[in-house]
Amino acid sequence: MFDKITSRIQKLCYGLNTDFVDPTQITMKVIQGLYSGVTTVELDTLAAEITATLTTKHPDYACLAARIAVSNLHKETKKVFSDVMEDLYNYVNPLNSRHSPMISKETFDIILENKDRLNSAIIFDRDFSYNFFGFKTLERSYLLKINGKVAERPQHMLMRVAVGIHKRDIAAAVETYNLLSEKWFTHASPTLCFLLAMKDDSIEGIYDTLKQCALISKSAGGIGVAVSCIRATGSYIAGTNW
Repeated sequence: MFDKITSRIQKLCYGLNTDFVDPTQITMKVIQGLYSGVTTVELDTLAAEITATLTTKHPDYACLAARIAVSNLHKETKKVFSDVMEDLYNYVNPLNSRHSPMISKETFDIILENKDRLNSAIIFDRDFSYNFFGFKTLERSYLLKINGKVAERPQHMLMRVAVGIHKRDIAAAVETYNLLSEKWFTHASPTLCFLLAMKDDSIEGIYDTLKQCALISKSAGGIGVAVSCIRATGSYIAGTNW
């Protein structure tokens, strides 16, 4: 077991500074966390988390931790982009047994019509270029999940976004995918960030704004609210209790 874990970690150390990155040290800590019935997925998760804690010793540990986590995700997800998008589109909510697609029908139809070109354009090795913090941010907030389990890889997500932007202009979608996946640019987080101000210092104004916040939050948008128009604590408020 020790040799297998060390060998797996060693294979992911390419391009890292081996004067500071020590796979054996990681394996020894992983072995300490073993228990009867542990799965390979759980082993990889533990190895990634242990490796991430060593980032304070050398930044290359952050890259290695991400590579272990990405490799683990690749084992647990489908490879073909169009197959993954089909799963996302055909998702059925287990609570009410209703079809609850995670991508639009328009996007799904475009992907099916151009699946050969889109599938072949994806380069999964680029998933290994993230550091641990970056990958975990994607995993937590951006990669789509089916029944609580991540269903797509970072490259799937980037291609999904590219197709969603460019629609039937497949050449532009592939170009955008390549630029995103090679980190020439990225969509800033404010793309899904909304800044609001209270409509009015009144019951109607406050609750209209809260309703707007709820609708944005429903679609996973980030929200910032300015409340400077609301009167200060202790101010007189007209009411029925005179």
